[in-house]
Amino acid sequence: MDSTHRGGDPANLPSDSVRGSNQSGVRAHNERLVLSLVRQYGPLPKAEIARLTGLSAQTVSVIMRALEKEGLLKKGEPVRGKVGQPSVPMSLARSGAFFLGLKVGRRSLDLLLTDFNGHVEGRVHLSHRYPTPDSVVKFANGAIAQLLDQLSPEHRARVAGLGIATPFRIWDWAKPLGLPASELEAWRDRKIADELAEAWDFPVYLRNDGSAACGAELVFGDQNKPRDFLYFFIGFFVGGGLVIDNTLFTGRTGNAAALASIPIGIKGTKVNQLVDVASIYTLERLVIDAGGDSGMIWDNPAQWDLPEGVLDAWISRAAEGFAYAILSATCLIDFECVVIDGWLPDPVRAALVSRTAQRLNEIRVAGIEVPELREGSIGRDARALGAASLPLSDKFLVDRNAFLKG
Repeated sequence: MDSTHRGGDPANLPSDSVRGSNQSGVRAHNERLVLSLVRQYGPLPKAEIARLTGLSAQTVSVIMRALEKEGLLKKGEPVRGKVGQPSVPMSLARSGAFFLGLKVGRRSLDLLLTDFNGHVEGRVHLSHRYPTPDSVVKFANGAIAQLLDQLSPEHRARVAGLGIATPFRIWDWAKPLGLPASELEAWRDRKIADELAEAWDFPVYLRNDGSAACGAELVFGDQNKPRDFLYFFIGFFVGGGLVIDNTLFTGRTGNAAALASIPIGIKGTKVNQLVDVASIYTLERLVIDAGGDSGMIWDNPAQWDLPEGVLDAWISRAAEGFAYAILSATCLIDFECVVIDGWLPDPVRAALVSRTAQRLNEIRVAGIEVPELREGSIGRDARALGAASLPLSDKFLVDRNAFLKG
């Protein structure tokens, strides 16, 4: 899915926590603020940036010239009004910086190279039975070298970092992968981010894969979303993220919004969870039971050719699970919106969202408002793009959370 940034409405002023300062010694903060606004709203003239930030026109001019000189901003075509000088909108320069994003999946690995706008400049993909620390580090080092070789020396110097999106506590999930627990034990004591940081001359960042996918929706996705929303991403296991006041909430251990574990039914002592019905691994098992080839699910996420009836049965069960999970979560936090995305062909995602919305309308729970349901705007690359957004946020935006307020 195209990851082009979609601008928001400049009329929605930023909150006070991200307004600029005209005092000396804070130019780095103000530069980040300008870059954050241009990323969120699209091309902006100096006068509009001054209005949005509260900075003086002179301060904004100095900042814009510096950012343009550094190759981070570029001028657009002048826009002539009825009176006065024409305004010149400034936008992000695509080659201003580059970022790498690594997705560690249970069935596949992806490494993306993105430009300053979040456009994917290159990718390397590998399907596997399951990830080991050794295989992930080997893949990452080879893929990074391959993608960096595509850049000119000037652009290579503008690579700002590598982000990693990976399942946390991956050793807990050996059984669904069909593995003995010993096969994943090596993950307990390995720190692949540290290992990769030693091999390259740029910083490396790490985030839970569900939270990373949610971060991609915030940074690169549709900017016209409510300030509070729940986000689901369907991969081998379903996961997601929690957004409150336009800020990704990751929690004490970085694993907040562990949506896979939400109970959707209890019979005696047996608990059915969302992961049991809304994960692709359950679809994989249905395909295998029907005599189909489950490998194509991971090799070709843009288009699936599955045995008749299998996909519809999975969508029905997943939609039922999502409906109960959404209602349970809404009882705790009054979300205005729920977003569903995943490693899915677009028509499958649309059908799943439609079926879930239908089920939500059929269920009646006293005392709560049913939230709006939307499709995600990133798609199957959300985890890798979310990983790439980590160095972008750390290096160029106000900070990883405050810049998202607006």
